[in-house]
Amino acid sequence: MRNYLDFEQPIAELEGKIEELRHLADDGEVNIADEVTRLQAKADKLLRQSYQKLTAWQKVQVARHPDRPHFRDYIDGIIEDYIPLAGDRAYADDKAIQGGIGRFRGRAVVILGHEKGANTTDRVTHNFGMARPEGYRKAIRLMELANRFNLPVITLVDTPGAYPGVGAEERGQAEAIARSIETCLRLDTPIISVVIGEGGSGGAIAIAAADAVLMLEHSVYSVISPEGCAAILWDNSDQASAMAEALKLTAEDLKSLNCIDDIIAEPMGGAHRNVQQTMISAADAIEVALTKVEGLSATALRKARREKYVAMGRDGLA
Repeated sequence: MRNYLDFEQPIAELEGKIEELRHLADDGEVNIADEVTRLQAKADKLLRQSYQKLTAWQKVQVARHPDRPHFRDYIDGIIEDYIPLAGDRAYADDKAIQGGIGRFRGRAVVILGHEKGANTTDRVTHNFGMARPEGYRKAIRLMELANRFNLPVITLVDTPGAYPGVGAEERGQAEAIARSIETCLRLDTPIISVVIGEGGSGGAIAIAAADAVLMLEHSVYSVISPEGCAAILWDNSDQASAMAEALKLTAEDLKSLNCIDDIIAEPMGGAHRNVQQTMISAADAIEVALTKVEGLSATALRKARREKYVAMGRDGLA
């Protein structure tokens, strides 16, 4: 059963009528193919019109859509011979960050990313994609493994942010995030990052300080959630919609600010409407980004990475 967002309710009503008519047609007594075709064309047009003019807040909602493909879907869709690796070899295995080794279009790679979970029980298990320090230390371990064996790294970002609990802070959350960013920046091998849903704060950039940062068309990437920003500035999360506009968190905004490198087009209606097409588009974009940097020496990679992020700071001060 498809889940619909608030702004999709007119589409939901039309598609509900289509399903009812198709069910009636199954009895073979009524031929309603023409009516179904007419309503489907109307629903497709409404879907197209809605998604061509999404507000920043609506994009946040799409990025959080419960049916949106998660890390495991990308593993199934673009990685072959995947072998998961667990634990940080220090404290525990954090379920919010998953990773391992596999093959991406013939290349041996290390792939890691956030997993939010697909249902309530699963989301609790994965802590809604909010990693604790051991999650980032696991990411560091996997990236260092990639470095040792000269393997490219692919990271998939989808988190509201790092977990802010007392235990996480006691175990050094900020230090773990900083070390993870440092590891990204000093890798001798290529690292490509894709924001597939939410890119929230340090919890996202911890595994996204990459040679190329890509975003799915309806994903978001920001220093703080719109609700968090509204709570700090206005003491009222009702201002979240306005804050989403102010934060410039959409892929289009961030591409215009040179904070990301490319935008991956999504199927009409979002990635969840056609997961297979989303996988193909994401894999194509990752391959293009990898091809651009995989021939560079370790020194050239590190230098280009440093210049990329220093330029962001310099341009921001200009």
